[in-house]
Amino acid sequence: MSRVSLLPLAAFAALAAAAEDRKAKPDVRYVPTPPEVVEKMLEVAKLTRKDVLYDLGCGDGRIVCAAARKYRCRAVGFDIDPARIKDSEASKAKETRDVQKLIRFKEQDVFTLDLSGATVVTLYLLPELNVKLIPQLVKLKPGSRVVSHSWDMRGVTPDEGFPIQVKKKDGYRRLVYRWTTPLRLEKTD
Repeated sequence: MSRVSLLPLAAFAALAAAAEDRKAKPDVRYVPTPPEVVEKMLEVAKLTRKDVLYDLGCGDGRIVCAAARKYRCRAVGFDIDPARIKDSEASKAKETRDVQKLIRFKEQDVFTLDLSGATVVTLYLLPELNVKLIPQLVKLKPGSRVVSHSWDMRGVTPDEGFPIQVKKKDGYRRLVYRWTTPLRLEKTD
């Protein structure tokens, strides 16, 4: 084989290695949302069968599975960590076949998602990551709901009466925030 014919192979190998290096890594450590908080998040989201829920950073899939099981809505979980997607698929496998048909999980960077298919978005990300999502969230259809466990979204006013406190079985309290689109962006000087 000549040197010239090896150049395309070398270039391809270099591109593949660079792509692997660029593969995004999780921005947060996985911490599961307690069941009481999952229940309250879904309740305040006012889910119906007509909704499509996107859970950004879905972890083990508990929010997605609970939404599909209780509200019979379509639900999609996104996570950048393949181990979390594997956990989510294991959670899905425990559901009935009818519920499984409503659930999907995708290994994808949440900051590159097109959220236009969602009517409800759930989050358990750090505050600075919630803020990073604002450009995507402002594009949601009017009336869509964004619900966050524990963290606010600096620069966006939550719905009236939020955050609310959720008392866990261990006595600790967690906050739940909700925003309804169009988002009420706070004015900055």
